[in-house]
Amino acid sequence: MKALAWHGKHDVRIDNVPDPGIVNPRDAIIKVTATAICGSDLHLYDGYIPTMQAGDVLGHEFMGEVVETGPKSTLKKGQKIVVPFTIACGNCYHCGKHQYSACDNGLPADNQDIAQELYGQPMSGLFGYSHMTGGYAGGQAEYVRVPFSDVGPIVIPDGIDDEKVLFLSDILPTGWMAAENAEIEPGDIVAVWGCGPVGLFAVQSAKLMGADRVIAIDHFPHRLELAKQFGAETINYEESAVYEALMEMTGGIGPDAVIDCVGLEAHGFFVDNVLDQVKKSTFLGTDRIHANRQAIIACRKGGRVSMPAVYGGFVDKWPLGAFMEKGLTLKTGQTHVQHYMPGLLQAILDGKIDTTFLISHRLPLKQAPDGYRMFHDDQNEVTKVVLKPGLAAA
Repeated sequence: MKALAWHGKHDVRIDNVPDPGIVNPRDAIIKVTATAICGSDLHLYDGYIPTMQAGDVLGHEFMGEVVETGPKSTLKKGQKIVVPFTIACGNCYHCGKHQYSACDNGLPADNQDIAQELYGQPMSGLFGYSHMTGGYAGGQAEYVRVPFSDVGPIVIPDGIDDEKVLFLSDILPTGWMAAENAEIEPGDIVAVWGCGPVGLFAVQSAKLMGADRVIAIDHFPHRLELAKQFGAETINYEESAVYEALMEMTGGIGPDAVIDCVGLEAHGFFVDNVLDQVKKSTFLGTDRIHANRQAIIACRKGGRVSMPAVYGGFVDKWPLGAFMEKGLTLKTGQTHVQHYMPGLLQAILDGKIDTTFLISHRLPLKQAPDGYRMFHDDQNEVTKVVLKPGLAAA
């Protein structure tokens, strides 16, 4: 089959790879009908995530038609499903608490060493996202093996367009959980750093959860305009000092809750961010923490910090003193996608949540390398690239 494979920094290619097969009785094989390039895929593209190997198949946002099942799968051939990016067994202690991204069994035993060393405990497996997260082949391919298919995927009713539900795989539940972690109360002012796909879903979710005002922070004009469509006020950080603007907009108090949707590749024309980049390039630090640091400093005393953004390693200059003295609360973590999928699917079917507004480009799978270059180089106009293996090249 054809699949998009990683071969190094800024080097992704369409390769011929072996077709997937049933390995475990709970497996299913799907024929991919739609798959998307995630903002976190750009961390792989830029070479920031360790344990990638040449030939690894990318992609963790995908859906498709079931074509084969193991004897213990609950799926049936012909069903259309969306697959969560986290791989979880459904039976362990954490799955029992609906903490699927902390599953004890989603990560194969021979892939646990690095995660154990970095984080103290192994986490769940992820599709297409390095051998640190299991080495599972991803969904930017014609076919995919889905482990624990009796737990993760959600069956989509007939007649529903793929594009309406594709983002149940990751970014919609991630944006929703980000807003939920912000513990929004009526009348709250919520500030969201980053108007990428997750940030825009966090903006939409915060409004749906009752935030009185949402303030979106970015520097891409088109993305800021998309945030305005959901009622957000905006700050362009290239035109205004963010902290000062937030203080003015909140009467000097600060936002009640802040959501960091930026992560380890934070950009910005700031002295402390330049230092972050120098440390990263010289391996004195692994992540750029600028957006998170700015969010903590701006949050009101007693406020809440939600962090859906991807951070992978170590940082310094994290404002622990401000965090403690201000009495802030932090919630973070990979998304427990399986927990949120049923309710969010119903919200989509009821017309309460819009998803297709994000899609800026639709490409056949064979043009996936072009999609990565476009998304990487022009994040103002390219908000979301959806790849369709069955789509003919233009």
